[in-house]
Amino acid sequence: MKARILTILRDNEDVVSGEDISTHLGISRVAVWKHIQKLQSLGYGIQSSAKGYQLQSSPDTPFSWEFPQRMDRIHYVERVASTMDIARDMARKGAPGFSVVVAGVQENGRGRLKRVWQSPEGGLYFTMVVRPDLPPMLSPRVNFAASLILARAIESVCNIEVRVKWPNDLLAGEKKIAGMLSEMEAEGDLVSFINIGIGINVNNAPPSDVGNAASIRQLTGRDHSRIDILSQFLDQFEERMSTGSLDSIMLEWKEQTATIGKKVIIETTRGTTRGTAKDVDDNGALILETDTGECRTIIYGDCFHQNE
Repeated sequence: MKARILTILRDNEDVVSGEDISTHLGISRVAVWKHIQKLQSLGYGIQSSAKGYQLQSSPDTPFSWEFPQRMDRIHYVERVASTMDIARDMARKGAPGFSVVVAGVQENGRGRLKRVWQSPEGGLYFTMVVRPDLPPMLSPRVNFAASLILARAIESVCNIEVRVKWPNDLLAGEKKIAGMLSEMEAEGDLVSFINIGIGINVNNAPPSDVGNAASIRQLTGRDHSRIDILSQFLDQFEERMSTGSLDSIMLEWKEQTATIGKKVIIETTRGTTRGTAKDVDDNGALILETDTGECRTIIYGDCFHQNE
């Protein structure tokens, strides 16, 4: 109902009477008034008068009703420990593919290698449930597709050049603006679900002790719509997963990467390796030529460009 009321108000620049809204929606004027009050409490600038209601401003909060075509699959929480935890439980209970848990603030966001992902107000933090018809060995392609499509969505919405860094960070210049973390569960020979957790520094200020991080606002000097970024990403990603093949995704990813050819430091649970990133194979592993001339295949780890 909130989505329908907002649609009516957004379609009319002038004041809309409560009677017109109630007639259009088939609910009482009291019910309209209660919904309006709730929307006002959530940050919508709706002016009330004897003549009716007029929408003057909307918060950049990714409420489910801001995504009319996927409203039943968007689950917004103002504050949570981690969206990944909620999405995991939902996926195990049968949540449909492309269900999304999005938070205003995460209190215990996680990055790779058990690092903390700082998640203050103004950023975009969400976990998406993906149910690809793939064997587990091909599952990394889903992560690389997500990072590439997210980069393209941010470029489109924010008018800023974005490159992908192995395994799935996003860079603007050499500043990290987004990171991803995924979890997978399989049944037999097929993936049951992949949960992809994404954190994007949009309008927040990353902590000063994270030296190579920046927000899109810091880089461009203006605020950007988290709703538009999320909507663009979900539309493009769902279309690619539903109708497009992932056979070419690694080639596409390599065309937009900032990693290949760079001197890098790779951190894994077994230690640190330095070398030059030579390539990424069809399964997403990094081909590294170490400083001693040895060629290694790195399946998992964190990557730092040596100029970061």
